[in-house]
Amino acid sequence: MKVITRFAPSPTGYLHIGGVRTALFNWLFAKANNGSFKLRIEDTDIKRSTNDAKEAILNGLKWLDLNWDEDEIYQSERINRHKEIGNELLKSGHAYKCYCSPEELAEMRERARKEKRAPRYNGMWRNKDEKEAPEGIEPVIRIKCPQSGLTNINDVVQGDISIKNNELDDFIILRSDGTPTYMLSVVVDDYDMGVTHVIRGDDHFTNTFRQKQIYSALNWDLPIYAHIPLIHGMDGGKLSKRHGALGVESYDDMGYLQEAMLNYLLRLGWSYGDKEIISREEAINLFNLDSIGKSSAKFDLERLTSLNAHYIENKNNEELALLIKNFYKDKKNIEISVDDLLLIKNGMNGLKSRARTINELAEMCSFYIEKAPISLDKKSKKVLNNENISLLRLYYEQLSRLDIWKREEIEEDIKIYCKNNDINLGKLAQPLRAAVTGKSVSPGLYELIEVLGKDETLARIKNINN
Repeated sequence: MKVITRFAPSPTGYLHIGGVRTALFNWLFAKANNGSFKLRIEDTDIKRSTNDAKEAILNGLKWLDLNWDEDEIYQSERINRHKEIGNELLKSGHAYKCYCSPEELAEMRERARKEKRAPRYNGMWRNKDEKEAPEGIEPVIRIKCPQSGLTNINDVVQGDISIKNNELDDFIILRSDGTPTYMLSVVVDDYDMGVTHVIRGDDHFTNTFRQKQIYSALNWDLPIYAHIPLIHGMDGGKLSKRHGALGVESYDDMGYLQEAMLNYLLRLGWSYGDKEIISREEAINLFNLDSIGKSSAKFDLERLTSLNAHYIENKNNEELALLIKNFYKDKKNIEISVDDLLLIKNGMNGLKSRARTINELAEMCSFYIEKAPISLDKKSKKVLNNENISLLRLYYEQLSRLDIWKREEIEEDIKIYCKNNDINLGKLAQPLRAAVTGKSVSPGLYELIEVLGKDETLARIKNINN
């Protein structure tokens, strides 16, 4: 059996963390088993579906390289197929027409509430003759669910779970206007797409018991189910924006790396011993459904940020320099020159261990792409008082005579100057750092002076003197 999984989001909002993790688990399981991963956009809710949301879903998956096999499927384009199956169930006697008025349905719900029962349809048209149908009411089509016994789901994650059939009502599969409901559409689409494994949130468990009735009525093989516990906030509450849960495209915009996000999402509810850092290739080799936990995972933005910092520190300098170039082009409309990009790459080792996001790293690199006179932050302005400017003016003369511009020689030159003038190293280093970077925090002083080069370093010091 070829494994086929699917991700089936509704384009009614942003692609959230829980949805992305579901997509990742489906993608990984398919890849781990040499199978196919398919994408279905469930856009039958015309009023709430938007093109922007569709684009956000596609772009979010593309950012994470969760590429789907074959073209994406739009559920709205398959409505005629859904209707066909709904009418087939009606003809075979597994479904029936229900002519209940809105008032009758409201009365059923009210009676159930008074009797402290779940507000379910009572099956009043299940065995009635259509000749008794009232005028002026277009019927809905309801599936005939079993009224006794149990419905069992053998779930890979949750185990064997059963529900009493008398807790199921005859739910609607075709509305009075002939349009299919979610329950019918999902079953038909999964069957036609050849889906073998349905991996989704455990909030769909009730839907699964209902959808099994449609599979049984059609004599179709049931896919294997794996219901994943939902992601919660650190306070145990339902995940929301206040917990830092945004659309996945927002994390790209905030400077999180694709590989860090994938690693973090993988570990939200799935584990391989104590292993924390797992590459995409390793994940494909290691992933299985049996290692998904039964407990809810908690979204921790600080943990994600820490993981992101790890990936930044261990990323190739050329790749980081390119990301920074894109940051300045896309967000600041600044084109970084080839020479400045080389400065950034050469000075990356002293910066990347300090950054938590690409955005932070890009801001840290700003002094490499500026030309004298450079901008100064508040702390640098405070450091560069008259006394320190005078000190820099005196040191400028010695530094300008340095012939070999290497960090070892630069370090030695600064130390000799401090020793000969009986001043503490920090007394010179602090204003020197402020003058050449405009920032109070930067990479190692000797390294950054070497990377900037002699002409630019002296120009920046000279500018402060003026």
